[in-house]
Amino acid sequence: MTLEPGQSLADAVSAATAILRDAGVPSPRVDAELLADHLLNVGLGRLRAMMLGDTPAPEGYEALVAERAGRVPLQHITGVAHFRYLTLAVGPGVFIPRPETESVAQLVIDHVKDMPRPRIVDLGTGSGAIAGSIAHEVPGAEVHAVEFSPFAHAWAEKNLAPLGVRLFLGDLRDALPELNATFDVVVSNPPYIPAEAIPNEPEVALHDPPEALYGGGADGMELPTAAAASAARLLRPGGYFVMEHAEVQAQWISAMLARTGTWTGITTHLDLNGKERATSALLADPDRRNERIGE
Repeated sequence: MTLEPGQSLADAVSAATAILRDAGVPSPRVDAELLADHLLNVGLGRLRAMMLGDTPAPEGYEALVAERAGRVPLQHITGVAHFRYLTLAVGPGVFIPRPETESVAQLVIDHVKDMPRPRIVDLGTGSGAIAGSIAHEVPGAEVHAVEFSPFAHAWAEKNLAPLGVRLFLGDLRDALPELNATFDVVVSNPPYIPAEAIPNEPEVALHDPPEALYGGGADGMELPTAAAASAARLLRPGGYFVMEHAEVQAQWISAMLARTGTWTGITTHLDLNGKERATSALLADPDRRNERIGE
């Protein structure tokens, strides 16, 4: 099937689905519909109803389908990414938030739900997905976010300013020294891909910024290790740390946290696909740390 001038919306979406499927796009039908809705702005329910009639395809649809068939991320074409209850502005220069990261935000939200005014920091916020979701879903939370890339910081600023998040341009390795030992929660989704592990998906390999993907070193663990060290510095005793990682890294990260003697209650968490997606721990108080060192 091909896209042709004057096609009905239904025929154009069907043709676009075939084109995207042939290009290897993982969700061709959904993407074809979302591209049409990006132009019509009626919502998917209304769009599908319109496809039952003789509504013509929107002008410019063929060009958008061609972009997506070239494996340009859908979110770069539409300019938005959906994450939990937020619609985030995204584009070149910022990591596109993934659905599996929603479970990491949920861990924080569940942990602080009974605190009157929790203070939380998101290290390496990217688009602001985690920080923004916490600010949106936890009234009264004081949320901070740190981002190293000026490009990603610009996207995060657009997303987080309306939510009252305090955003900082800086490195997660030495961020916010003036706020040491003041946070109830540190959350991070740091870069963690090993240097040699080039992602298979063209959308990731060609369009996500490398500084948001590769964690440093052959095993990708430099930045996750640094995030844990910063968390130990920024948290109050008893504070909660949670970090996203690849499922194959769960055992290594748990062992790394245990080795420091700084953490208790180290726990691995599964995402909605049953994969080991995050690890959490509580910062031990100084006396308990000394006891463990002496064991």
